[in-house]
Amino acid sequence: MENGEGLTEFLPISSSAHLRLVAAFADWPDPGAAFTAITQIGTETAVLIYFRSDIARIVAAWFRSLSDRRARHDPDARTGWLVIVGSIPIGVLGLVLKDAIEGPFRDLRVTATTLVVMGVVLGWADRRAARDETGGRHRAVRRRKELTDLSTRDGLVLGLCQAMALVPGVSRSGATISGGLLLGYSRASAARYSFLLAVPAVLASGVFELKDAGAGHTAWGPTLLATLLAFVVGYAVIAWFMRFVSSKSFMPFVVYRVLLGLLLFALVGAGVLDAHAGGSAG
Repeated sequence: MENGEGLTEFLPISSSAHLRLVAAFADWPDPGAAFTAITQIGTETAVLIYFRSDIARIVAAWFRSLSDRRARHDPDARTGWLVIVGSIPIGVLGLVLKDAIEGPFRDLRVTATTLVVMGVVLGWADRRAARDETGGRHRAVRRRKELTDLSTRDGLVLGLCQAMALVPGVSRSGATISGGLLLGYSRASAARYSFLLAVPAVLASGVFELKDAGAGHTAWGPTLLATLLAFVVGYAVIAWFMRFVSSKSFMPFVVYRVLLGLLLFALVGAGVLDAHAGGSAG
């Protein structure tokens, strides 16, 4: 499970869905939302280190903008503000929907549905981006937007996209990347912003769940090991994924999501898996 968290967190295939599926297939207790949130601290630490130059530049520009109005026009300062604003939806909905996230949303039929639906959305967004980048017989090549073009509206929309990942199977990176592509951003910019946007939300979620771990609801040994392994594997995946998206299509991830979702529907429908298998945290 630990390696799965680091491997799938940054790919648009949903790490929470895979943690849930491993528990169901192996007939293990569902590790629960708290385990997932805490281990994601490891993956987000990988983001902080991999994007350290970008993050340092954005943070410095953001602090300058607090006292210098002219600095607020700096794209890095604007990105910093929009990461904060874009983190509000998932924070609010995470608190409001906490019981649903830890209960009904973990139904395997919900996971199967979101895997398929968001896979189709990602595929549609990817095809639109490809048409813009290559043009066609009756289409001119259109410039895709970069992070320097990020607007307040786009930042809010992408924040709402990220909030959809509260449901297992959606995928934080998949939802924000799909939103970025549909808003006209390049693959690399959409992926980069999805990673930056996730940092405050994931770290805050992990810290918030630490209270349950401290109260004895989480096994510290396995959780700390999972967090460490998620960091190591996560860093390697980020490096590979950023190279991949600069020139490749997301279609392999789309096909994987749809096939996995359909397989899950078939297994639940045939009675091989119970929709709530592994559904009690242990």
